[in-house]
Amino acid sequence: MAPEAGLAPAQGLAGRSVHVKVPATSANLGPGFDTLGLALARYDELDISVIDSGLEIEVHGVGEGEVPLDESHLVVRAIAHTFARYGLALPPLRLVAHNSIPHGRGLGSSGAAIVAGVMAAKGLLEPEIEISPDELLDLATELEGHPDNVAPALFGGLTIAWTTPEGPRHKKLMVHRGVSPLVFVPEHEMSTALARSLQPESVPHEDAVFNVSRSALLVAALIQSPELLLAATEDKLHQHYRAEAMPETDRIIRALRAAGHPAVVSGAGPSILVLASDPSERADAVRVATEAADTEWQALPLAVDFLGATVVSAER
Repeated sequence: MAPEAGLAPAQGLAGRSVHVKVPATSANLGPGFDTLGLALARYDELDISVIDSGLEIEVHGVGEGEVPLDESHLVVRAIAHTFARYGLALPPLRLVAHNSIPHGRGLGSSGAAIVAGVMAAKGLLEPEIEISPDELLDLATELEGHPDNVAPALFGGLTIAWTTPEGPRHKKLMVHRGVSPLVFVPEHEMSTALARSLQPESVPHEDAVFNVSRSALLVAALIQSPELLLAATEDKLHQHYRAEAMPETDRIIRALRAAGHPAVVSGAGPSILVLASDPSERADAVRVATEAADTEWQALPLAVDFLGATVVSAER
């Protein structure tokens, strides 16, 4: 693998190996469009080693036989992007991925892949190069385009993400122990680009004010007052505009909310996130969703991940 023009070969990395673990995420959470994100305890795990030459990729689980096995692989692109930030070319690598985050379902699979690559690069470059949390978020956001998924994937918990002239920023908050996420995952995928294309360029003033109030309430509900989650997850900014592209998702969410369950589209969809205020509510939510569905949906009771992405050095 020849170094790219203008980039120096990475020296002294031969034999280094890291293990990376990255959680799934759900962005928006109803009213917090492109701002709020939650890390969920379902993971992609990867082993990345610097080898003598070439690029070797194995993918097991989700994406096996579907994702590219060359330099266009998103994790490899993220590693290369991070190395390039520090003037270094991508070294020869072996990557083995064990994926469990569904692709194209609104659970942050692309964000997780980007974070995995950035974290792998961080682990491989230490201790010669230290990459700060703000730099990690900046690198990941450059590739993802927005920080709402990569922030919780990097740092865990509930994150508020925003952008500044100096780059993206985040605030991590701990979620109330009573909050019990439940995700419904369909067999079909949804394109994030398609979902975003359905958004209008402007919204009524009253809808913007509505979402500001619900976003503020949602933060309070998630960290302190879970009993307010049904009201706090109301949204007028994006979900109803996207409903025509995923009618079954919309119908199930309406049924769940009518039954008192705080259900929202997970990310760009089509998965559904229920932010139950108690684990006991999950069984009834599964019953309601099953009765409303026309196709098969997988119900995943997931804990909130509080740690975020991790990278540890591993012996080859």
